[in-house]
Amino acid sequence: MTSNPAPRRRAAIAGLALLATALVPLTGAAAPAAAAPALQEVMFVGNNWDGTVDVIHSSGTYAKLGRVNVVPDKTQRLLEIYLNPVKLAFYLGVQQGPGEGHDQLVDDMYTTPDGSALVVSRPSFADVVSIDLRTGALRWRFPVSGYRADHMAVSPDGTQVAVSASTSNTVHVLDINTGRQLGSFGAGDKPHENIYTGGGRYLWNMSIGEVNTSLDDPWLDWTKGDRHITVADTRTFQVVRTIDMRPRLDAFGRSDLSNAVRPAVFTPDEKTLYFQVSFFNGFVEYDVAGDRITRVKELPKNPATSPDRTTWVNDSRHHGLSMSPDGAKLCVAGTMDDYATVVDRATLQEGALVPASKPYWATVSGDGRDCVISESGADQVTAISFATGQKVTSVPVGDHPQRVRIGHVAAGWTAP
Repeated sequence: MTSNPAPRRRAAIAGLALLATALVPLTGAAAPAAAAPALQEVMFVGNNWDGTVDVIHSSGTYAKLGRVNVVPDKTQRLLEIYLNPVKLAFYLGVQQGPGEGHDQLVDDMYTTPDGSALVVSRPSFADVVSIDLRTGALRWRFPVSGYRADHMAVSPDGTQVAVSASTSNTVHVLDINTGRQLGSFGAGDKPHENIYTGGGRYLWNMSIGEVNTSLDDPWLDWTKGDRHITVADTRTFQVVRTIDMRPRLDAFGRSDLSNAVRPAVFTPDEKTLYFQVSFFNGFVEYDVAGDRITRVKELPKNPATSPDRTTWVNDSRHHGLSMSPDGAKLCVAGTMDDYATVVDRATLQEGALVPASKPYWATVSGDGRDCVISESGADQVTAISFATGQKVTSVPVGDHPQRVRIGHVAAGWTAP
């Protein structure tokens, strides 16, 4: 006679159910999802010749929080370069050209959305790397095509980072967390600035042409190469528009100005673009929908600045442009003229000329009150009030600061 196992199975199942219920608090199966780590907003300052990034408060006192070494693999990279004659030739070219006799070890930088890593473009090493902000170690490395990496941009949602590969006339778009290439597109000669628009739908790239020669007389402008704006769709990475400012500047009556678009900034509604061009002490206003130049602003010349254009760094007389969050004021870095100034956007009237030593970039503070410029000639960053046009404070940083970007780190972060 066989026994019926059904009651035993039902009892076992009931017992397991009770055990599972009792274990829920221990396993955390029913516990709420862990909260994301708290972040603090900071400002990153890339010290190009140092290979370091200073982390400072994003507003207020701009006090320093720490410093990150972004070339922990320097020995390995240099060994690779010195064992490859072609790489060595380009490395030395970058050093003696745009580097002014120095290695260019950090150009641009952005943090990952969770604030755990800093993604950096390194011109002399022709790559983009992700640096763990807790340990200082490399997370990933992406060698760009060609032999030099330049300006970057991060998508509005923080998931993509675009980088200009100067010598291959290419823009790479990477997953910011993994370094995997999502797509790429061709640009003009020497792609430079990148800007996302349309909520991240489009990516604008500005090419500046050949800036490392001494063929700087206006009649030799034809030697500078193909300079235009390239607009790509970030879903397909297809080029949807190209804009050459040459005929537009000519139509406005400024055939004397270069069409090499340098730093640029959109109004909050993205209807108007302001940009600097090579060799010019001022900026240009461009109506995006109307596809035309609407105003050109010439800013004061410093009488002490040499008129010899070959002495201006990489063809840039003024290099650095930002806009107040309300779109009412522009901040201009007058690089070779050793000043910065806040300009009223309605009238284009400049304010006080704030003395600065070779200011190379301009950005906006975290609270939107100040313009922050990098003084590459004085190894400091300086905040200037949008409201008053006057200097607020200066903070010492590393050797030859250039790009300045807002980002995030973990609350209570300390440098690795």
